[in-house]
Amino acid sequence: MARQQLEVLNALDVAKTQLYHFTAIVIAGMGFFTDAYDLFSISLVTKLLGRIYYHKQGSLKPGTLPPGVASSVTGVALVGTLLGQLFFGWLGDKMGRKKVYGLTLMLMVGCSLASGLSFGKSAKGVMATLCFFRFWLGFGIGGDYPLSATIMSEYANKKTRGSFIAAVFAMQGFGILTSGIVALIVSTAFDHAYSAPAYSVDPVASTVPQADYIWRIILMFGAFPAAMTYYWRMKMPETARYTALVAKNAKQAAQDMARVLNVELDPEEAKLQKLTQEPANNFGLFSKEFLRRHGIHLLGTTTTWFLLDIAFYSQNLFQKDIFTAIGWIPSAASMNAVHEVYRVARAQTLIALCSTVPGYWFTVAFIDIIGRFAIQLMGFIFMSIFMFALAIPYHHWTLKDNRIGFIIMYSLTFFFANFGPNATTFVVPAEIFPARLRSTCHGISAAAGKAGAIVGAYGFLYASQSTDKSKTDAGYPPGIGVKNSLIVLGCVNLLGIVFTFCVPEAKGKSLEEMSGENEEELTQISTSDPQVAYNRTAPV
Repeated sequence: MARQQLEVLNALDVAKTQLYHFTAIVIAGMGFFTDAYDLFSISLVTKLLGRIYYHKQGSLKPGTLPPGVASSVTGVALVGTLLGQLFFGWLGDKMGRKKVYGLTLMLMVGCSLASGLSFGKSAKGVMATLCFFRFWLGFGIGGDYPLSATIMSEYANKKTRGSFIAAVFAMQGFGILTSGIVALIVSTAFDHAYSAPAYSVDPVASTVPQADYIWRIILMFGAFPAAMTYYWRMKMPETARYTALVAKNAKQAAQDMARVLNVELDPEEAKLQKLTQEPANNFGLFSKEFLRRHGIHLLGTTTTWFLLDIAFYSQNLFQKDIFTAIGWIPSAASMNAVHEVYRVARAQTLIALCSTVPGYWFTVAFIDIIGRFAIQLMGFIFMSIFMFALAIPYHHWTLKDNRIGFIIMYSLTFFFANFGPNATTFVVPAEIFPARLRSTCHGISAAAGKAGAIVGAYGFLYASQSTDKSKTDAGYPPGIGVKNSLIVLGCVNLLGIVFTFCVPEAKGKSLEEMSGENEEELTQISTSDPQVAYNRTAPV
């Protein structure tokens, strides 16, 4: 039986779209812009790192990062992100969203700069310090996921909440795009300033000494957008839902939101005190009551995010290898080191511009119209279709005349990842769990996603290697090839379709409706009526 909503929370739910909504989107979104830039810019410079630090005299191919080093450089930030999501998600529910928000940003800024300043005289030294700083960079990035999503969901009105949270996440697309653009600008400038022959002409001269600055500049640039928003993050008031429902300070919540909304609000301290004493607002994360109410929901948010990120990160982090396999990027030996950065960045930028960014904003436009469930289900379905369409006739796509068709099909998988589960898996966990557990549960869901990203990043690095040992990258054992890797990713997307049915639809409902926080004597009702208890975990 639902009780009347607190006035301060109802005011947020029914508020018209105002300037503070867009301010919150920009402040939270710039964190995600930086997250994406930092996580995906590394894929632009791994080939350059191999040429600089692992050149072998007399080799017919340019130097490449050894398997262990490549997987560490690429994946260590993901490991840090996973741990940061769990830690800061929990901390956000214990200390408050605002207090923790600035800490994650400072960590991101400092470690972005430190990554570019990685020191050491030997290749091992440089790679070790790079991995160290990227781990802590990832740790800070991890905190941004649950905090940004939770803050935006708790500030938004219920009519357009999905669009606002999705808009924060959509800044990730601009981060990926910007990483490509920055790499294009930097590599072009160095290529013109320091001309060098192709590796096949002169292996040593093909990598100019100044190339060592390129990867450092690209990685360090990620610090600037994050630093620009630090002041505004610290000026944001704590969310009313945390202040009222978790900190139980009705007066402060009313004062904060009165300033934001420019209205007079009654603190309703007596109503809040009674509300927080209800059984619906006292169970913990590891209780049977949480399992009964939200167990299926948490299973749905964790598994779908895990499965989505296996496919999404393996595609994103290693798309340069796929483009090389189909001949869209020339062989490494036919280019000098700086020009190779340019060609890889150009390919990533085109994919981001034509499919990644539009996909995100299609979700922003339609999520509050057709709902989270429909978008997620549709995205997984189309990702499966396009993966299999690429994989089954893979030889057809490798022929020179058909490569443009491959790029289009490959781009469509990104489009439907972003106009699909890549956005909705971020949105839904911020809407369906109680305020006192919201950040924690979002962090758990996001961490499951990063576990999938680690599987995709490490696994695809090896799996995508050719079945022919003579065609594998230096130091790698034969894999299952790009074709079979794409088939595996298609099957992963099919599993995502199945687990989407564990995720509830939050369109048009308040956060308290979804979490059950404003339901009076729910325990007694649910116990006596099995149908009510069943409906608590109905998927849609």
